[in-house]
Amino acid sequence: MNSIKEPMTIRTNTPNLLDNPPSDSSEGVTTLRTQTAELTAQPELLPTRPRSSAALQRGAGIAALVRAAIFLVGFPLLIYLIPRGFLDAQGHPAPSVQFLLDNQVAMYSWYLVLYLVSGVAQVSLVLGVKERLREAPALARTAEVYGHIWAGLLLASGMVGLVGQQSVVALAGDGPGTAATTWASVSIVQYALGGGIEIVGALWLLLVSLAAIRTRAFPLGLAALGTAVGVAGMLTLLPAAGDGAAVPFGIGFMVWFVWAGVSLLRGSTPS
Repeated sequence: MNSIKEPMTIRTNTPNLLDNPPSDSSEGVTTLRTQTAELTAQPELLPTRPRSSAALQRGAGIAALVRAAIFLVGFPLLIYLIPRGFLDAQGHPAPSVQFLLDNQVAMYSWYLVLYLVSGVAQVSLVLGVKERLREAPALARTAEVYGHIWAGLLLASGMVGLVGQQSVVALAGDGPGTAATTWASVSIVQYALGGGIEIVGALWLLLVSLAAIRTRAFPLGLAALGTAVGVAGMLTLLPAAGDGAAVPFGIGFMVWFVWAGVSLLRGSTPS
């Protein structure tokens, strides 16, 4: 009698690749996708430096115009105030104290704007100028040091003036003699920090001008002006030439600030 045999079923241990893909393969796909995403996103990082550089230079341009405006207001205001009693505290301490007592708001604003605002603006200006001069890195870094020192001196001078003013006003009630002596001492320190000798600002401008001549990062006319102004500032180190050199230094720097501010705001480097 013939019997019908059932078909044999062969069992194997081969895994079903469709249902259970190997973990190594999954990890490989995941890694590939991650790397692809990173490569795709990488080009977005490329414009970061140009955008940062442009922002620094725009900020510096605004800061330069702010400094020019302070000079532009400060000189006529000084000419207006001197005949009305705004005297040198070292040479005329008692009348200077009386003027201070009669014009406390004006004097406070004078020190606040002329020194503190200028110091803050100078920091931004130094950073943007350094960025413009990046093709001369050694000169740019050296100039940056002197530029920040100058900013610190302006801030320190303004704070000495403001704190000294408050102290003198308080002492004036005890007697004019003590207030006058204190105001004269404050004036010496404040003047030494903030403009008696302009060597720090002059060195910054000379180094910036030299770097500009080498790199053509600023117009050559601006670099020549900066050189002349820097030399005038160096002359304030000489007692015989100090007062005579301070005027062209201040006026020349005002013109330089305007010219440099416009150049930085335009954002293009002259050829």
